[in-house]
Amino acid sequence: MRIDLVTLFPEMFSAVRDLGVTGRAHLNALWALKTWNPRDYTQDVHRTVDDRPYGGGPGMVMMAEPLSRAVVAIREDRAQTHRLSGEPVPVVLLSPLGQPFDQAQANRLAQSAGAIFICGRYEGVDQRFIDRQVNEQWSLGDFVLSGGEVAAMAMIDAAVRLLPGALNHGQSSAQDSFQDSLSGLLDSPHYTRPESLANEGVPSVLLSGNHANIARWRREQSLALTLEKRPDLIEQARARGLFTQADERYLQSLKPV
Repeated sequence: MRIDLVTLFPEMFSAVRDLGVTGRAHLNALWALKTWNPRDYTQDVHRTVDDRPYGGGPGMVMMAEPLSRAVVAIREDRAQTHRLSGEPVPVVLLSPLGQPFDQAQANRLAQSAGAIFICGRYEGVDQRFIDRQVNEQWSLGDFVLSGGEVAAMAMIDAAVRLLPGALNHGQSSAQDSFQDSLSGLLDSPHYTRPESLANEGVPSVLLSGNHANIARWRREQSLALTLEKRPDLIEQARARGLFTQADERYLQSLKPV
């Protein structure tokens, strides 16, 4: 998986390139990252990438031409790598208009050859660039950031940790919240040493050594927590037919009489 980023602040991405799980995976060549500054694709002495919006109003708008030239350069660079040449990747604009990024999107990205992310700034991006170059728009949530960089880093992190070999234990990501292995539900609570903390102990089932009972406890905790915090996920899982009869009986037992 190779991620190309069109950004005015390439230095921001050192966090995902050099640190933590994503940094180790990058060091081990499980994924690649390359940044492209649109200022390098301007044609004036001031390296201008933005201008005032037509029609008036506050703020500035990112110009189409530097962004388009950057995308062309990225495609040419990717084509020089034989492994990537046959796999076109989407140009993704981080935008409030975009499709909400979720675990399914993270899985899709992790299983692909990557993406070209456009990290907008200012009031927005010239619509003509979007119409001609952008294939998809993704959103991190219903709020506005100063630019697309933070959203892109979150999406990259979510995808990289799913790559084989990225985590120390191969099954770690399978137990994450929202994964299909949990029926798209929230994960259960976790405990570690010490066994007693401020007179509060660990649930006895986790100390029993009975793996079947532990698995059932975790499933029931996941169901209960999801019903309390995200009941919409319960309905989604039910619509997909992901619950067993035991799951349904437990959910019914949680409803108030």
